[in-house]
Amino acid sequence: MTEYGQDEILELVWTLREEGNATRTQLLRRTEEDEPEKILEELSSAGLLEASADEVRLTRPGEERARVIIRRHRLAEVLLNNLFDLDNNQMESTACKFEHILTEAVTESVCTFLGHPPVCPHGRPIPREECCDKIRTEIKPLVTRLSDAVLSEEIRIVFITPKSRKRLEKLSALGIVPGSRIRLLQRNPSFVMEIGETTVAVDKEITDEIYVKRA
Repeated sequence: MTEYGQDEILELVWTLREEGNATRTQLLRRTEEDEPEKILEELSSAGLLEASADEVRLTRPGEERARVIIRRHRLAEVLLNNLFDLDNNQMESTACKFEHILTEAVTESVCTFLGHPPVCPHGRPIPREECCDKIRTEIKPLVTRLSDAVLSEEIRIVFITPKSRKRLEKLSALGIVPGSRIRLLQRNPSFVMEIGETTVAVDKEITDEIYVKRA
């Protein structure tokens, strides 16, 4: 069996445990892997999993490996949810593929890029790592929504995720495009940004779709 199949089973065991139903029956019912019993035997032989007739349990090494997989998958979901308007099925299937190409260094960069999210789009907790603890004293998110930008600080637009092409065209006509340097001047009663010699007032919904970083 491939490492991919083993990872999928370990990930499912973790998820079933969160749901309070980590049983062999549920695992076999939920998995989409071929020959899951054979994968269970491989994982047991490798010391990553303990399986009985009624229960499947991660060993310490299995716990560490599953933690890494879960973290990558859920960070991938957040990234895809924030960047693209995907439905749940598309997001899930793409995240499953994406998680397998993330190295440890790239995973940390993605986590920092996203602002160290505590949960995935489904509300499930994302395992924390050292980079998440550093945020309080050392690291600030590299990219944030315009809504959360520091007032009057010069920032640069990194990307925009508008809900419609019409909105994107309207923003482009105002010069609000990736690469533009702007300042957020106020949040209430509306969001006001300065771009060049022009000030523009927009709703929070729009500022939530504009991602920026310090210039």
